[in-house]
Amino acid sequence: MAEQLQVMLSLGFMQRALAVGALVSICASLLGVCLVLKRYSMIGDGLSHVGFGALAVATAVGWAPLAVAIPVVLVAAFLLLQLSDSGKIKGDAAIAMLSTGSLALGILVLSRSTSMTTDVNNYLFGSILTMRQEDVWLSIALAFLVLVLFFGFYRKIFLIIFDETFAKAIGEKTRLYQWLLAFLTALTIVLGMRLMGAMLISSLIIFPALSAMRVCKSFRSVCLCAVLISLVCFLAGMVSSFLFATPTSSSIVMANIAVFAVMTLVRRIAQKR
Repeated sequence: MAEQLQVMLSLGFMQRALAVGALVSICASLLGVCLVLKRYSMIGDGLSHVGFGALAVATAVGWAPLAVAIPVVLVAAFLLLQLSDSGKIKGDAAIAMLSTGSLALGILVLSRSTSMTTDVNNYLFGSILTMRQEDVWLSIALAFLVLVLFFGFYRKIFLIIFDETFAKAIGEKTRLYQWLLAFLTALTIVLGMRLMGAMLISSLIIFPALSAMRVCKSFRSVCLCAVLISLVCFLAGMVSSFLFATPTSSSIVMANIAVFAVMTLVRRIAQKR
């Protein structure tokens, strides 16, 4: 097994996948904590479907997939916030409308094309091992942007998550920081679609946060624990995928489910004591 791991780490495409996947896992886990606490956990699933629709259209007309998906998903994230704040459409209903509509559009475009292309298939089910070099550098740059903005506005994000009313009362620009959170989420979703695919990206956001909340109490400790869990599950999924020739995204999800089960058991034992 040690020899197989050595071979795995010596492969260039595997090194690129590990670098990008680790950064995406960190971004997704941090934002996942925020989204779960704000009860926006399903926004990841909705935006991933929007991203799939954008990627399908871009691929069908020969445009650069990421160049199209990023602005479209950003607009969708802002639109979801606007609809939720207006009160005319509830948040979960708005997410359902956008996600099902975008998914239907993507399937319709694919049905009119000659065949489902490999690129679209990769974004639907995830295939980080097939990333092109330019996609790798773009993903790394955007992941660092997400992390810089998140930690740069950490206190503001913390404030609007736990007490938005108080933040408004002391004159904080809560609307601006809500847009920032939506912006960071949209970028992370687009980046994560290469790793997990449109069907499974929401698991990368939700599971580490929920697992960390089983055993941690403070916001900072939950964030740190979620990052650690996300990285461990990502590495476990990558290794098992390489060793047993299983799909990478599914392997990562199963690792997250296993950790969540363990954390839940630990919490129950601690409560009984």
